[in-house]
Amino acid sequence: MDRLCDEILQLILNELNDPAAFSMLSKRNHEFTKDPYVRAVYFLTRYGRIQALYWALGRGKLLSERMLDILLGSGAHLSRYLVQLAMHHYFRTQVTFIKARWVRTLTFPVFAHFLSIAARMYGNIPAGKNEDDGSILNLYLKQTRFPTEYRAASWEQVRDVVEKYKFIPFSDKDPMMAQFPLVLAIEPRLLPYARLNGFSMDRKYRNFVFRRMFEKPAMMFEARTVEIMKNVRELSRLDPDMFLSRTVAAEICMEAKTNEPAYTALKRLDKEGVLRFELSSVVHDLIKLFHNTRSVTAVHTGEVLRMLHKDFRSEDPAIRLVLLFTIFFASPCLVPVPLDQTCKTSAALERYVITCSNKIDDLNLGPLTRKDLTDILLSKFVPERFVGILEYARSVMELDHREMRGVLTDVALGSLEVGCKGKMLAKLVDTYDYLEDIVAAHIVKKYQIQVEDLPPAEDEAACKAYTAPLCADILMRRGLPLTFEEAAAGPSAPAAVPAPAQAQDPAAMQVDDAAPPDGSAEEPVDGAEDDGDEDEIADEHETVAEAEEDLGAIGQDTLSSMIRKDEMVPARRRRYQVHYYIHQDNLGNSPYPSEYTQIGKWLQEHYGQHSAVAAVVRLHAVINQNSEIVNPHSHILQRPPSVRVPAPTTLKHFKLLARLGRAPSIWLYDDIENGMEFYFSEEDYLTAEELSGASHSKLFLSKTRRARQAVKSEASPTPGPSTAGPSRLAESSSSSASGSGSSIKRPRRSVASSVKSYVVPDSDDEDLSVESESESERRSAKRKAETNMQRWIKQLDILLKEEQRKYTERKRRVHASTPPGVKVKVLKTEFHKSLAFNLPRLRRIDRDKREKLYGADVPDGGYSESDEDEYQDRAARSKRRKVEF
Repeated sequence: MDRLCDEILQLILNELNDPAAFSMLSKRNHEFTKDPYVRAVYFLTRYGRIQALYWALGRGKLLSERMLDILLGSGAHLSRYLVQLAMHHYFRTQVTFIKARWVRTLTFPVFAHFLSIAARMYGNIPAGKNEDDGSILNLYLKQTRFPTEYRAASWEQVRDVVEKYKFIPFSDKDPMMAQFPLVLAIEPRLLPYARLNGFSMDRKYRNFVFRRMFEKPAMMFEARTVEIMKNVRELSRLDPDMFLSRTVAAEICMEAKTNEPAYTALKRLDKEGVLRFELSSVVHDLIKLFHNTRSVTAVHTGEVLRMLHKDFRSEDPAIRLVLLFTIFFASPCLVPVPLDQTCKTSAALERYVITCSNKIDDLNLGPLTRKDLTDILLSKFVPERFVGILEYARSVMELDHREMRGVLTDVALGSLEVGCKGKMLAKLVDTYDYLEDIVAAHIVKKYQIQVEDLPPAEDEAACKAYTAPLCADILMRRGLPLTFEEAAAGPSAPAAVPAPAQAQDPAAMQVDDAAPPDGSAEEPVDGAEDDGDEDEIADEHETVAEAEEDLGAIGQDTLSSMIRKDEMVPARRRRYQVHYYIHQDNLGNSPYPSEYTQIGKWLQEHYGQHSAVAAVVRLHAVINQNSEIVNPHSHILQRPPSVRVPAPTTLKHFKLLARLGRAPSIWLYDDIENGMEFYFSEEDYLTAEELSGASHSKLFLSKTRRARQAVKSEASPTPGPSTAGPSRLAESSSSSASGSGSSIKRPRRSVASSVKSYVVPDSDDEDLSVESESESERRSAKRKAETNMQRWIKQLDILLKEEQRKYTERKRRVHASTPPGVKVKVLKTEFHKSLAFNLPRLRRIDRDKREKLYGADVPDGGYSESDEDEYQDRAARSKRRKVEF
């Protein structure tokens, strides 16, 4: 260190936050750091010329008169604003953003020398309360919403503060660091003077600045539009990085009715070519955003969107559909609720139809087609009183009874894949009885899912992205909450339709028949050229997307709401901005209605938990991990089986999740713990007639008829005493009631008591028979019945072994393809980890239950897999003993 030159020591010193330790290393370093020039260079290099003097004033023991002169002579910036705050702070006046001692550490001679320099530069300096330059600019900023003649701070006074008195925020902690860009936005003529002082506009303030430039004034005046246009042109000319983004333009468009000067200025700037984008494209993209958000039902939003459409018309079908939403969904509160009402029976319904017809003609959106009507009714935000839409179809579109029946059928079937339309489907089924059987048959025939229909387990990406068409939770996806972008965009991929359903489609069959016999599809000869064209198109789309991203993203917030959010965020806490958003601002952007019923929940309640429809619904809910349908009573803390009776859980549910590699819901294990009956699939408890999709009403009548016949034919004798326990009796009765189609019923156990004995009376064999009977009874009492939980444990144990085998094979395959010396960790699937954790827990629960019933010496296993073994009395074989001769 002693051999280093002074230049190297200066470079080392400039990199240190606290040079005190460096100065004490040696006598040479101590003498070197005492030099005023070295100290001045340290502050200038480390903090820059704008903030160098501010940080030097806080190190009173280091600052001297000579050092002050060197700092100012070397380019350190001294503004009158800094002098005023230093005077306030030194003489014990509070400065809000300075918590340290700062200039109070200076000796009085040094501070007097500092004041004398400031007096020579700026003369008489105002030192009263609210007389500093920062207060003047704040006052000017607050009064920008007033007309020019009502502002307390004039343009000339503000110009002198920046030009003559060299104003610039001198610290990152100063609130004026965020306010000064707004002053420049209101008066772009100040930007050249601010640049001479060393100020540079950061791009992160761009939207912040232009929002205040277009802000709605407190008092409207005629020159407001001209003033906005002048400021935008001047700021864009002085700083190329400061331009109006698509984000702010969309916010201004959302205030087209309440802030007309700003919207008019925006349209004029678009015509003059000042904007870097087409305003029409912003309007069209903005209207499309309302297709999947609740705010499309707001009256004010509908008026704004229709106004924008008149100024920037488009033939886009998506825009046309959103505009139809704003017409039919706005304030139908006076329309009657029942669906059988017509214009002849309700005057309010007639006024609603006439109003909608006039708005459609005014926007040139007609005539409406049957597809338009279906799309409108399939929206998630259709009001509960949608009888007006149906009456419009009858009276204006003049649809006859057959066509209306077709529309209602399409709407009922189409709403099955919209998770929140349970209330609408319930009202349709209650009003039109024929829809009940159509919906049930459609669900059973089209939405059945088998394990073979799922993506292969090796394709992890396809398994992860797979979503069943029904029962998709609109707020959650596989147990995790959806982001706003995912929920607003709807399903990320088209709903997967099982292979059997596709095969039943006539159109699909025609396409397959038209294919070449060898299975190859007809392709154009110049396939390579087509690939090149697709690559060029993809590149163009990427370029357009990057350009739009640079110009800003579009949202549904208004200009005033975004300004309010900016003002509510405290200084220096921009990263916590989301916590200061108002709940009402984001409520309209919700991608789901305010009150809704999940479609799967209604289907289970309407058709019954033990119906074929409920079985299909539960399959889809288990795959999508929709907890509200899998566990309809999840809000109940204690769920005894008598209270919680969901659709049966089957082994098929676990096999589907094993194929997809997803963890089963905790409620499935809860069903097993509560004694849920064991079924391999829904075929074990449903008849072939139900699985074929027969009429729901016919099934109900046939079940009632079978129940009556069973009651009449009950003529069996009173059964004798049975040796089986209560759990086994319940199991036997349930298994006989839910057989898999076998016509031969198991004989009653009471038959064993009625068997005739062939023992000769008063013989020696009678004693032997009595002794054997008592021993048999003793052994029967100790015999343990196999419960539903044990059956579940047995089958889940087989699944676990299969998952372990697959994991071992995958691990071996990965390690074989990995270069030697490289360790690769192969992860287990979520299903594997969940089953490995919960299966031992079920075994412990089963063990505890059996100990309560049969005592502590109950064996751990050894239950038979066949029902016939239950009637066999097998004695335990004794151990062989070695005999020595």
